[in-house]
This record gives sequence, structure tokens and C-alpha cells, in this order.
Amino acid sequence: MRLLIVEDEDVLRAQLVEHFAVNGTVVEEAADGRDALYLGSEFPCDLAIVDLGLPEISGIDVIRQWRQAGHEFPILILTARSNWQDKVEGLEAGADDYVTKPFHLEEVQARVTALMRRAAGHASSQVQYGPINIDTGARTVSREGEAVELTTYEYNTLAYLVHHAGKVISKTELTEHLYDQDYDRDSNVLEVFVGRLRKKLDPGGDLKPIATIRGAGYRFDLERT
Repeated sequence: MRLLIVEDEDVLRAQLVEHFAVNGTVVEEAADGRDALYLGSEFPCDLAIVDLGLPEISGIDVIRQWRQAGHEFPILILTARSNWQDKVEGLEAGADDYVTKPFHLEEVQARVTALMRRAAGHASSQVQYGPINIDTGARTVSREGEAVELTTYEYNTLAYLVHHAGKVISKTELTEHLYDQDYDRDSNVLEVFVGRLRKKLDPGGDLKPIATIRGAGYRFDLERT
């Protein structure tokens, strides 16, 4: 997942970045509305966390301009403003949810997980594809009730493919959403991760959950049950 965190308070922004980066999330950060508007418009983004009280351009205006430009990624508001009018204004501008400061990082994590789940059309944190169960809350995977041990990057690769199940995802798109900008895009590391995933999810070779579309990328082919 590629996350954009927009917060002008340096200490709080650093705490959020550290919290999400631990699980291999690619995090972009901005300290003002102008940089936020640019990053959210010019680079891939799966979800944005946006403080309303930003310098340069307000969080409300950043959100509104993103939506007017057609950007549909989920947006979570962070706000120190306790009155309901500010929250309503943020939601009406195009945000999907909000957290009021001060907050616990666990609450922000839970809301981010819920927004990503909702964006993928999943009502529950547990998603079943044939014999494969994925718990997006616990970040665990099992096959026929048996745990499948995945590394952080293997899980993140699987989660992105499942989030776009049935759609062909290019290697470039996967790289942009899973790795930092300085990642070596010419390496075959992504192919290694996909190869490991296939072996772990489909040891018998009969399920074929991840298809390679020659010249195009990968596609998660199992249907939800």
C-alpha cells in the first residue's frame, strides 16, 4: 500500500510515518497543503491521511481539489477541531472518515484498514477466495485453515493483487504502490515474491491463484466465496 500522510506538526507526522512504515507500507509525507496537493496528484496513492489545519493550502481545499481532479483514493481527516461543522465540511469536501486529535495510533490504523477494506468492496476484515482466507486486520493468510507464513513484502504484494482481484496489474504499478521511489525497478525481486506466493498459496499447483499475463503483468484469478 502507498500512503500519503499530510501533517504540519513534525513530531506527529514522524510518529505516523514510523507507525505505518513498520509493516512495509510505502509512505509519502507532506508538511503543507501545496506539497500535499502535488504529491496526491502526481504520484500513485492508495489512501491519504490529511490534517485540516495546514499552511499554504487548507486541508479542506486540498481534498476538494483532489476530488475535482477525479482522484478517488480514500481520505482520512485528522483534525484538532472538535465542532461538528468542521467535520461535516471535511466530509462534504470528499473525505471518507475522520479522527479527532488527540488520538491513538491504533485508532488511525483501524480506520485506515477499514477504509481500504471498504474501497475493495469487503464488508469484513476476513475475505475468502476459494480455500484461501485473508484477514486484512490481522494481516494473516491461511489455506484450508492452515496458516500460510508470508514475509511483509509477500503479504503486501498479495494484498494489492487481491484488492484488485480480476484486474491485470502491471509490474510498474505493483512497484509504485509497494516500494519506495528509489527501488530498483529493473530487478527481478517482484518476480521472486510472486513466485514464492504461488508456492506458498498453491503447493500442489492445482489452484493457480496468480496468473501471469504475458507482457502485461499479474492477475489474482480466484473468485470470492
